Amino acid sequence: MSERNLNFDQIINRKNTKSLKYDFAEKRGYPEDILPLWVADMDFKTSSYVEDAISSLALQNIYGYTDTQNGDGFFDAVAGWMKRHHDFEVKQEWHVKTPGVCFAIGTALNAVTEPGDAVIIQEPAYYPFRNIIRFNKRKLVTSSLLLNDDGYYTMDYEDFEKKVIGNKVKLFILCSPHNPVGRVWTKEELVRIGEICRRKGVIVFSDEIHFDFVWEGVHRIFQEADPSFRDFTITATSPSKTFNLAGLQQSNIFIPNEVIRSKYIWAYDATGYDEPNIAGIAAAQAAYENGDEWYETAKKYIFENICFADTFVKNELPGVHLIHPQGTYLIWLDFRQLRLSADELEDLIVNKAGLWLDRGRIFGKAGEGFERMNTACPKSILEEALNRIKTGISNYG
Repeated sequence: MSERNLNFDQIINRKNTKSLKYDFAEKRGYPEDILPLWVADMDFKTSSYVEDAISSLALQNIYGYTDTQNGDGFFDAVAGWMKRHHDFEVKQEWHVKTPGVCFAIGTALNAVTEPGDAVIIQEPAYYPFRNIIRFNKRKLVTSSLLLNDDGYYTMDYEDFEKKVIGNKVKLFILCSPHNPVGRVWTKEELVRIGEICRRKGVIVFSDEIHFDFVWEGVHRIFQEADPSFRDFTITATSPSKTFNLAGLQQSNIFIPNEVIRSKYIWAYDATGYDEPNIAGIAAAQAAYENGDEWYETAKKYIFENICFADTFVKNELPGVHLIHPQGTYLIWLDFRQLRLSADELEDLIVNKAGLWLDRGRIFGKAGEGFERMNTACPKSILEEALNRIKTGISNYG
């Protein structure tokens, strides 16, 4: 058997499939015919090995309670992927399965913090971080990343440590690679921020869901940047971004510290969630065991899309800058030179260009004047979206 789903130029009609990306524009206040490149899922068919695994499951026609155990191949598939692609050696006792990384963050909040405790994030930050913290009645603390003259974001270590001390921060949600700015943190950067957390007794939740898409540098697993970091780190991974499986709700969380893991499992049990999604388990195992060819081909295609977008923005969109992404399949577009208000920028993107992007202000104050765009789509769709922005700018005002 060989991989069949390698035509990434193919346009897949996702309308009327209950797609959050394509079928909920009107419900969320956008025109029905808008072109969506906002939420981080792909417009590609996933690996044919995943397709075959789900087809086999469908023919089984019994979908009862499901779990995994030693010897059934699931953990071996997960561990094999981590070792092959990240040189990350995981132990089975570290492993906790969850229906998603955001679910895992909420579980971590209830495991290692109390209502009113402070949790820190680095803005502009993936916006569900803010919501999960606030909805769980924790104190949101932000430390803004710094955009340097070379067009890269860096961590503000002095501000971070000051905020940690001043607010008695209990938990840090690290995004690595960073969504939305696309930074792939170096080992030195991770060690420096990790040492602050170690000294101040801060537990780190490291969201590494985008770790399979790196264009520049090498992704470093945070807890492996310094072996001592294992004692205070919860590492979150998932096949959902890598293989376009978000709707199947399966993530793999690694917690080396036994005390933290016990608290985490207690908080997990308190949610009432028990066994994992049977389809998610089947898909994840198939992807991790046999999906390498699909993944490498998709990665090459997306990188070419990003390069195309970069060239287009430089040559065709005066006043717009693309922040060079070192990782993720998301691009962070800087519109600030156009000197538009937040409402004017929204009007340009939605009404003049006919696009549904993630507006920068939802990522925090540091995101104002930016837009996040998903490049994991056929090149023809990406080209159309960029041309719409070009037309929108030329017609604006």
